[in-house]
Amino acid sequence: MVSDKNDGPKSKVTMAYALELVEIEEQLAALERTNQRLQAMAERSSNNPDLERRRNEIIDKAAPLERRRQAIIAAEEAAAEVYVMHGETRSTPNLFSDIQPELGFLADIQSEVKKVEEDRSKKRERSKLLPARYTNQDFFVADILGYSLKDDHATMEAPVFSLKTQKDLTPWEWTSKDGTKHIEVSPSVKYGRATQHDKDILIFVTSQMTEALNRERPDTQSRAVRFTVHNYLVATNKPTGGVEYQRLERALDRLKGTTIKTDIKTGNKRVKEAFGILDSWAIIERSSSDERMIAVEITLSKWLYNAIHAHEVLTIHPDYFRLRKPLERRLYELARKHCGSKQSSWKIGLELLREKCGAQSHIRAFRNQVQEISNAHTLPEYHLIYEREADQVTFYVKNQQKLISSYLCR
Repeated sequence: MVSDKNDGPKSKVTMAYALELVEIEEQLAALERTNQRLQAMAERSSNNPDLERRRNEIIDKAAPLERRRQAIIAAEEAAAEVYVMHGETRSTPNLFSDIQPELGFLADIQSEVKKVEEDRSKKRERSKLLPARYTNQDFFVADILGYSLKDDHATMEAPVFSLKTQKDLTPWEWTSKDGTKHIEVSPSVKYGRATQHDKDILIFVTSQMTEALNRERPDTQSRAVRFTVHNYLVATNKPTGGVEYQRLERALDRLKGTTIKTDIKTGNKRVKEAFGILDSWAIIERSSSDERMIAVEITLSKWLYNAIHAHEVLTIHPDYFRLRKPLERRLYELARKHCGSKQSSWKIGLELLREKCGAQSHIRAFRNQVQEISNAHTLPEYHLIYEREADQVTFYVKNQQKLISSYLCR
């Protein structure tokens, strides 16, 4: 008759290795699924170094797991070689002394075995919720409905984007008035410098990721972001015709091609090397009828990603996307950044305002443009007043209650 006390140690150790083996195989399967997705993306988008780098990272992660898996299987096969002597069963001695589980199952094996035995003795209760199956994605999916629009502090302060509507090949350099912030922007030779309208993509993604962070979604840990083009066009108040898909593709090219070198920190971190506004972008899915892109994946720069995760963002008005002129959008950004949530007004000289806008026009032309915008009253949330004698501009909040409260507190 087989002795229970001789079977005990063997069954506990075997159970520990079985549990570890299951977890390793699940990790390998997840890595394989990710690798297959990346391979499919690489076939559709040739010569993409970022995809190749990510596939190599997956291979590097899988290698030690596969070695560990083979070691456990070999140990289990050795442990299965038992022999019977004088009516007793004994395991081959000390087979597992050279293999210690990395995942920590043997450290607390007694409590684990006890828990398993207790679970078996009870009727298993069915969870009221289905399990969360896909929590560790390699990309963030921008699919949230009902969120506030967000803009990052750094690009609201510094004039990163061109105000021109034609290709801008002019390198740009800006230093803050106090000399503490500096930025150099170099355009793509082929596509030109990213424009103020191109920034709509970043505002859309920043808004989505900020809301996802507030909801504690795990996929926000990735700098890779996927979204459908139709959702983006609707969210940014654009037509959904075929020409907009072409404009988006050109905008993505400019964002990737425009490089920045700056000492402005985001998330209390400084990115010391020059970097693209986007690290990369790729078309994930195309229409079968007309080849236009349906879904895209972009990889954010560390600079913008750090700002989003540090919540260095401000809520902007949805009517921002209704502003036609790049200068209108830039003036609204500056008013929103400097008035914030507490100030009711902000005053600035016209020449300094021209520098902060990043305008390349002559001061006389810029003065006329500002005067036209002041007369049109198109800016959401703010009135823009130009005082010709002082040659300065004042922004006032349109909220009368906030304006009155501010004056009473003086």
